[in-house]
Amino acid sequence: MTFQLPDDVISILQRLKKSGFDGFVVGGAVRDLLTGRPVDDWDFTTNAVPEEIQKVFHASFYDNKFGTVGIPRDGSVFEVTTFRTEQGYSDKRRPDKVEWGKNLEEDLSRRDFTINSMALSEAGIIDPFGGQKDLDKKIIRGVGDPNQRFGEDALRMMRAIRLGAELGFGIEEKTLEAIKNNKDLIKQISWERIRDEFLKIIDSDFPADGIKLLHSTELLEIILPELVKGAGVPQGGHHIYDVFTHGLESLRFCPSRDLWVRLATLLHDVGKPDTMVIRDGKPTFYNHEVAGARMVKAISDRLRLPREKKDFLWKMVRWHMFAYNPEMTDSAIRRFMRRVGKEDIPKMIELRVGDRKGGGSRETSWRLEELKHRIAGLMNDPLTVADLKIDGFDVMKALDVKPGPVIGKILNFLFEEVLEDPAKNDRGYLLSRIPAAVDSEERQQSSD
Repeated sequence: MTFQLPDDVISILQRLKKSGFDGFVVGGAVRDLLTGRPVDDWDFTTNAVPEEIQKVFHASFYDNKFGTVGIPRDGSVFEVTTFRTEQGYSDKRRPDKVEWGKNLEEDLSRRDFTINSMALSEAGIIDPFGGQKDLDKKIIRGVGDPNQRFGEDALRMMRAIRLGAELGFGIEEKTLEAIKNNKDLIKQISWERIRDEFLKIIDSDFPADGIKLLHSTELLEIILPELVKGAGVPQGGHHIYDVFTHGLESLRFCPSRDLWVRLATLLHDVGKPDTMVIRDGKPTFYNHEVAGARMVKAISDRLRLPREKKDFLWKMVRWHMFAYNPEMTDSAIRRFMRRVGKEDIPKMIELRVGDRKGGGSRETSWRLEELKHRIAGLMNDPLTVADLKIDGFDVMKALDVKPGPVIGKILNFLFEEVLEDPAKNDRGYLLSRIPAAVDSEERQQSSD
């Protein structure tokens, strides 16, 4: 089997060979070449030690103890690593001791999974652990003893599941059993590293299957115990699954490729187990969206998510229970649009589609289609204070006051009027209403 390699990759292999060293492409690049997937990272291994690699590639840099030399190429960096063996993983992440290896097979034997333990040279594929067979079988298998591989780096347990979710592969039986047996090791891994693998699962081609594997291996109970609480919790009405399975299926059917919409879809009913009450023999979940929004904040903090994403997830979970009937006023719909934000309304609709299909319903309904039509007709209406025809400077000038909290309160008072009737978003009218806004604020303060 031959591959069309980039010129830079061929150049690195040829320069190593010309200098008397062996050189191989290794890892995920070989796997992706064999599966026809685009290669994002090119990694190399060689019998040359770092000092010798740097003599071959003068513009390279070496700043670690693991034998990896970086070679800059057109805005990216290729990594060339000396054959090595590793000993001791006291932090369940990096080896305590690294020694240069004697040959390629010894180097490949320390890697995580068979499909990542292949090498490519000008002579062809080197595959001592059966990676090509496992690619054909579509399975993830640990190299050698999977218990030892996971003991070296516990994050490999999540990486196995992430690779399965990305490729649509299952996990080989002994490897799957090793994940279950070693699941508690994940507690020694930083939340930042856990987060990165978890988000890659959500962003994969088969995210629901990845979450299902996290659950079956009991890793999910450590990472997202709130989600696991939904397993076995029944639902009424049109729902055909328990709360946990509904979340999985909603994720599966979510039409969005946006990572954060997918995550919000998975978590949208996370508050149900804590709010369940049986009434007339049927489960109800009053205010589960409020409880769920609070839980999403805690989950976001645990996963060290950026504030912007934390706020987005909170908003999507808090307001996902929107309902529609033809008697709703335009102002009521504008209030919904304001809560969600004009730019995020399509994302909320995508969540609703996943929610509907994940509960056994059709993708849409006449109510949802009518709501979408009405929303489209209101998109140009003022939906935020920034849309007002006056601003804080106008208020300060009219009242001859300095900046302060009262300015925002007056603008909010005026915006409420405009939200009810967009025709009132007239500069002259709004300026004339500033005294009424001041009176309202003073009455509010006196009542407080």
